[in-house]
Amino acid sequence: MIRVLLVDDQEMVREGFSVLLGAIPDIEVVGEAQDGREAVEKVAALHPDVVLMDIRMPGTNGLDATREIVAADADAKVLILTTFDLDEYVYQALRTGASGFLLKDASVGQLAEGVRVVAAGEALLAPTVTRRLISQFSRLGNPSPPARERVGELSERETEVLTLVAHGMSNVEIAARLVVAESTVKTHVSRVLVKLGLRDRTQAAVFAYEARLVTPGG
Repeated sequence: MIRVLLVDDQEMVREGFSVLLGAIPDIEVVGEAQDGREAVEKVAALHPDVVLMDIRMPGTNGLDATREIVAADADAKVLILTTFDLDEYVYQALRTGASGFLLKDASVGQLAEGVRVVAAGEALLAPTVTRRLISQFSRLGNPSPPARERVGELSERETEVLTLVAHGMSNVEIAARLVVAESTVKTHVSRVLVKLGLRDRTQAAVFAYEARLVTPGG
């Protein structure tokens, strides 16, 4: 059972998601919060597996709350759920340590799968968000020097795996692409995270964008 905390300043939104997710056998809504400050407190008290976090809220917003939650618990999983897919929100959310990003117009099936993916430690980006993120980094021109230099710390296969992670591929999909065992992919991903000092696959994806390992059409 995946335990979820819902965070949104609109009561009707929280109730709606609670009903939808509550009907899914392997997901349990264990609590709700109406702003970022309450979310931080509820996470400390309830220890949910996944936090569904809105961005725009009065008081402590979702980005600040995510930053605080992740700082207190490196294993915390926050899935940003918002109506806004603007580039600055995407980038800030991922930089604060969010494990994924979905738009509120996602279907029930996409939302449930998103919760499962994030709970399992995978990165999750809505397809439209991924395209925008890649496009944003492409406009920056030159790659980030620190990021590009650190790519040299990785082996050729680790760099290849990192690139596929940045494209949003799961371990199963990467294993199929490279024709290797899923356990081998997990080992490569773990080594990439350790070598680069990253907390999860989402930060690995951001790093890949900054190093320009991923470009539009690439």
